[in-house]
Amino acid sequence: MSVRELVVLGTASQVPGRTRNHNGYLLRWDDDGFLFDPGEGTQRQMLFAGVPASAITRICLSHFHGDHCLGLPGVVQRLSLDEVRHPVHAHYPASGQEFFTRLRHASVFHETASIVEEPVSRDGVIAVGEFGELRARHLDHPVESFGYQLVEPGGRRMMPELLARFGITGAEVGELQRAGSLRLGNRTVTLEQVSVARRGQRFAFVMDTRLCDGVYDLADRADMLVIESTFLDDDARLAEEYGHLTARQAAQVAAESKVNKLVLTHFSQRYDDPTKFYEEAREIFGGDVVVAADLSRVSMPRRR
Repeated sequence: MSVRELVVLGTASQVPGRTRNHNGYLLRWDDDGFLFDPGEGTQRQMLFAGVPASAITRICLSHFHGDHCLGLPGVVQRLSLDEVRHPVHAHYPASGQEFFTRLRHASVFHETASIVEEPVSRDGVIAVGEFGELRARHLDHPVESFGYQLVEPGGRRMMPELLARFGITGAEVGELQRAGSLRLGNRTVTLEQVSVARRGQRFAFVMDTRLCDGVYDLADRADMLVIESTFLDDDARLAEEYGHLTARQAAQVAAESKVNKLVLTHFSQRYDDPTKFYEEAREIFGGDVVVAADLSRVSMPRRR
């Protein structure tokens, strides 16, 4: 049975708190596991969340500020310690190659895992697989930063009542899906006659950034948008100065981009009441709003 959910490993920004670890997000997408921005302590948070290292198939770093990458050494070494057999692809800003190399080889260990480095230097599709397409987009932060978007290809959903109308059952259904048409007696039934178009799901990950075109491109029609909301609107000036978003701005992006589920995270340690982020976002966005909490799980919404 396929699983599509976000496992939240950490939700703090620059300074962790008693209840918020540094960043860390594992997107479980069928047979793939995308680990985004593993901050300090990610390996331990994975243990608490019941997520094995073997669940990771790709690592995606938005940028090289410490709260988004200092957990990488532990994760990389755990992949070897647990003898993970499949290759793990690593995506990160190419301009930070020196930092990735230092983090990957931060201490002595017996490396057996296969880490396939795939530095990102431009916008566009950076990987293709059974999951669909993984895309990257530049963001606006004091250091080079990328956001990521996962796009599943569209397909078709078989309609039982239409199949029954034409008397198509059993192995004939699979044959029709593969060939696109099926000969029944003196007539031909096409796939379009017994199915409806199904839009592929979209996931977007937007971390440290000011509002920019890249934010909107990534968020466009996302079924789930995971986005930083470091500040509340009262501190919008600080957000602009340090290259971050407010909860109100994140909600504005979600509303204008026709997002289904909005997940707020990356909270400044200056705030101790998470309900304020929810309330601020709900003033703008009428869809599903989730204020992420450490070790919580957020399911992908039903297909639209």
